[in-house]
Amino acid sequence: MRSDVCETDGARLYHEVRGGGPPLLMISGAGGDAGYYSGVAEELADAFTVVTYDRRGNSRSTGRSAEPMDLARQAADARRLIEVVAGGRALVFGNSGGAIIGLTLAALHPRVLTGLVAHEPPAVNVLPDGDPDRGFFDDMAALYARGGAPAAGRRFALTTRGEGTYRWPDDLWERFLGNRDHLFGTEWPGFAGFRPDEAALRAAPFPVVLGAGACDRGAYYARPSVEIARRTGVPWVEFPGVHMEFLRRPAVFAAALRALATQMLSRGGRVPPEWAGARTAPSPGAGRRRPA
Repeated sequence: MRSDVCETDGARLYHEVRGGGPPLLMISGAGGDAGYYSGVAEELADAFTVVTYDRRGNSRSTGRSAEPMDLARQAADARRLIEVVAGGRALVFGNSGGAIIGLTLAALHPRVLTGLVAHEPPAVNVLPDGDPDRGFFDDMAALYARGGAPAAGRRFALTTRGEGTYRWPDDLWERFLGNRDHLFGTEWPGFAGFRPDEAALRAAPFPVVLGAGACDRGAYYARPSVEIARRTGVPWVEFPGVHMEFLRRPAVFAAALRALATQMLSRGGRVPPEWAGARTAPSPGAGRRRPA
C-alpha cells in the first residue's frame, strides 16, 4: 500500500493506492474515511489499482470548514484524484453518501469515469411523496441541533442494519468520532438535498449500476437504488449482506464487486489493456526438469 496526499482546491486529500490494473476509485460515505475499504482494497489489489481516500475535511485530509459543502465540491475532489492518481479515468464505486457523490460525479464529470457502481445511495428524495423515509435527513438534522454529534451519531447507527454485530478497527473508529460534526454540520445539507440527474445517467457513455445489500431490503438507504435504476433504465444488482458489508466481511463483498467490476470493464468483449498483455502465469510444465 502506498499513501500520499493530493493537492486540490483548498484541501490536501489523503489517499492510499494498492495493486495494479484498471483503476478503481472507492468513495466512502458517512465519516469519509479510506479505512472503510482497506480490507476490500487488499482483496482486489491483484486485479485493480484501488484508490481510496479520506474525503475533504475528514480524518487525515484537510479542508474542513464550517460552511455547508455542496456535492459539486465533493465531485470535483473525486475528479481531481482520478486525474492525478488514476491516470485520468477510473471505474468508481461509492457506498451510501459516497454513492451520492459518485452519481454527482457521473453527471458533472463523465469524461473521467469508465463506469459507476452506486451502492445504497440514501437518495430519499426519489421516494414517493408522503413516504415517511423522506424525512430521514430532516429528522437527523433536528436531532443534531438538539443533542449534538453524540446523539445524532447514536441514532444514525441504530438506523443502519448490521451495526453492532461486528467490531470496527480501533483507528477507524477514533477517526470517525472526530468526523461527526463535519458530517452532520457541513456535509449533511448536500446529502439531504440530493436528487439524481436522471437525464445524465441515461446518457452516460459508460456503464452505470445501482445496487443494495440482500439484508437491507426495504431500508430507507436501499430503496432509492431501486427507484433510480427504474427511472434511468440502468441495471440494478443485489450485493451480499448489509450496508457496510465491506467492513464486516471484506472478502465476501470483494468477491461480488470483483465479478461486477470485471464484467463492466470487459463489456462487449473489450478487454482493458492491462489484462491483454503477455501471460504472467507459468505455462503447464514450467519449472519441471526435463529428463536427461
